[in-house]
Amino acid sequence: MFIVENYSLAVILCFITMLCWGSWGNTQKLAAKTWRYELFYWDYVIGIVLFSVLLGFTLGSFGAEGRPFIQDLKQADMGNILSAVIGGIVFNAANILLSASISIAGMAVAFPLGVGIALVLGVFVNYFTAPNGNPIVLFLGVTLITLAIIFNGIAAGKMKKGQKGESNKKGIILAIFAGLLMAFFYRFVAASMDLTNFSEPASGMMTPYSAFFVFALGILISNFLFNSLIMKKPFVGSPVSYKDYFNGSFKTHLIGVLGGSIWAIGTSLSYIAAGKAGAAISYGLGQGATMVAAIWGVFIWKEFKGSSKQTNVLLTLMFLLFISGLVLIILSGGN
Repeated sequence: MFIVENYSLAVILCFITMLCWGSWGNTQKLAAKTWRYELFYWDYVIGIVLFSVLLGFTLGSFGAEGRPFIQDLKQADMGNILSAVIGGIVFNAANILLSASISIAGMAVAFPLGVGIALVLGVFVNYFTAPNGNPIVLFLGVTLITLAIIFNGIAAGKMKKGQKGESNKKGIILAIFAGLLMAFFYRFVAASMDLTNFSEPASGMMTPYSAFFVFALGILISNFLFNSLIMKKPFVGSPVSYKDYFNGSFKTHLIGVLGGSIWAIGTSLSYIAAGKAGAAISYGLGQGATMVAAIWGVFIWKEFKGSSKQTNVLLTLMFLLFISGLVLIILSGGN
């Protein structure tokens, strides 16, 4: 299987993760023109599962090092399988809330708040369970990102009042809860892998490829509960049905599958890079997706169009603090 051999390559993969995690939301925005996010989300999950299978039989099966995908799945013990499944369930609960926030408040609000909170808490959770890197530099970077989150929250709160303001408030609340949940999913999946040795992983533990596949199954299984509930009791708008889903066009379904595949590419590369960069740094760099999503939301989708000069200053400070924090997170692992 493909294994990352040096820190520089791990950082490059984490940057790809960042781009993927910060860009998949564009497919939801595109589908939203004719498609409710609850329906889009089914195709998104299908995209994740399909990509996990493709990855397992390609990069996860080629090469002389490590255990091949199927062999690795067969030898995994139930405790590690359960850990990866729980990771999928926790992630799905968080991501459905994030998708709801995107549909209500936009990418420039949902990602910096939701994923930003997940970044801060997630780095702490992953570092103290599997320490790797300079903690002072790492947590200084996290502090700067925390300030960026605060500035984004203030900017979002300054959006116009009235109906749009009330919707924005609901979107902010959903993003916060999404971030609190999302901070913990990565650790469950990382715990199912032998991060110290992908070439000869310990018996019963999984490689990134099989762990990601099991994680994807956890997302799919839990979606029958979580998304079915939200379809019946949506945060905004009237209920939607499975009949509505099957009435969607092929192109519309394909956009959702593409969104899931984009996210899956980023997540799988993050797990592959974790063996060399460490879980905290790999996770933290990937969550720089907040910057990417904010750029899409502010400059492409014009979600803050017509905002005051004060709001624009806050957004500028947010970008500068996020960039500075990400640089420190990178430097924390370069020793």
